[in-house]
Amino acid sequence: MSIIIQNGTIVTASDVYQADIRIDGEVITSIASKIVPAAEDKVIDANGQYVFPGGIDPHVHFGVPGYADDFVNGTRAAATGGITTVVNYVEPPTGGKSLLENFQLWKQMAKDSVIDYGLQPVINAEYSESVLKELPTLVEEGATSIKLFMSARGIGLLLSDVQIYKILKKARENGVLATVHCENGDVIDEIVKETIAKGNTAPIYHGYSRPTILEAEATHRVLAIAQAADAPIRIAHVSCAEAMNEIEQAQKRGVIAYGETTPHYLTKDISSLELPNFEGAKYICSPPLREKWHQEVLWRGIVSGILTTMGSDHAPVPFEGGKTLGRDSFAKIPNGGPGVEELFSIMYHFGVHEKRISLQKFVDVTSTATAKQLGLYPKKGNINVGSDADIVILDSKQSRTISKATHYQKCDYNAYEGTKVQGIITHVLARGEEIVKDRIFNGKPGRGQYIYRNKLNV
Repeated sequence: MSIIIQNGTIVTASDVYQADIRIDGEVITSIASKIVPAAEDKVIDANGQYVFPGGIDPHVHFGVPGYADDFVNGTRAAATGGITTVVNYVEPPTGGKSLLENFQLWKQMAKDSVIDYGLQPVINAEYSESVLKELPTLVEEGATSIKLFMSARGIGLLLSDVQIYKILKKARENGVLATVHCENGDVIDEIVKETIAKGNTAPIYHGYSRPTILEAEATHRVLAIAQAADAPIRIAHVSCAEAMNEIEQAQKRGVIAYGETTPHYLTKDISSLELPNFEGAKYICSPPLREKWHQEVLWRGIVSGILTTMGSDHAPVPFEGGKTLGRDSFAKIPNGGPGVEELFSIMYHFGVHEKRISLQKFVDVTSTATAKQLGLYPKKGNINVGSDADIVILDSKQSRTISKATHYQKCDYNAYEGTKVQGIITHVLARGEEIVKDRIFNGKPGRGQYIYRNKLNV
């Protein structure tokens, strides 16, 4: 039995056209203007709807102690929201484990995922030397991207410029792409101390204590280090115009530099941190939300290709027992919030529906560009014969209102509560299996597969 998707408008990163799709097993086997189904075939009528490649979220944090979503809950929420592949960050080792031992532990933790997944290790200061030896083995395990930090010295994440340089050189030699969190952590830590000393402890001061210039400075610095190391680099969650401009200048110098942003930087602003009754704590993240004018600059960066991918940065810190730990000081509020379930819808509504980006650009930033950068293409990120049948069907004529009352993620709030979005996902297929229909999840834990990702080819 085949699955035939009929009468839909197929959208890829380069084309928009009407055609039918045949799926046999887990892959797309035919695309034609008209496919006549056999009696035993299952037919999905996509008349009047868009047929997209499944979304890929390269920036999620499932399975972190204290977070609301494990790999089952998190990937179920992702799937319901149109994400068919995630690349999850692996927290640094504890208890004296090696990077490889820790990686295998997380791989075991992720085995109950309902959609396909990759893993990418976070390299902290303690492991900055051992990674130089272990990186080739991690590549053999399909981990062809890593995460580096230029902040958070207090929890051991901040790397020195020399450490970053050495890691980037080794990554380049092994076909690995490093993604970097760019903030000048040491200066920010000092500003935070000064701010608290003045008695300014409300959530809004989280934003004030992390100015855009310190994101831009760190972005400039790591791009210069990457240029010196002759290494490609990926800048995570770009929040402001100044940091984006640094990426643009590096790209003009010939640096292979990719920029990622997130839906919350495109749609939320620093005023959210001033919400009453401590509600602003829900929006504490780093880099922080910025002034509203940055949003349109970032949208223009997507259109021009300076920013090429979207990540949700899904870090589902619960409000009760999580954010509330910092009622007496913003510095104690855990960073992060939920987002994976709404990435696809938010980008479609505020991007395509509100005419900021084209349909093709939507597909590129939510799927294709990420697949190419992180070693998933052409298996993922496209609608083509031979590719995995990861498909999202969306009815642009319908709308819905986002609410925690109806979401699948386990976090006790939704960052987009009350937001009305145009476009309803009617079907999600993951490797040829219909796991979501009319926002009802029908998949099973453990059906997701670990993806051995390709090396970066530069």
